[in-house]
Amino acid sequence: MNGSSRSRDKITVDELCVELQVSRSTFYDWRQKGRAPRCVKLPNGSLRIRRSDLENWLTDCEGGA
Repeated sequence: MNGSSRSRDKITVDELCVELQVSRSTFYDWRQKGRAPRCVKLPNGSLRIRRSDLENWLTDCEGGA
């Protein structure tokens, strides 16, 4: 897997918010309540979400709908 593909495995909080059509504050509220998809915290403090974790989280959300 090349570096470009590897970096697309993870998305930013902003990309997630656009994709799910939610505000950043909603995402951080979910995160505080333990309801957000798993995140990877980078050394600089920014967050990334693995695409696979997002897909699994969305599948779990379907079960509760």
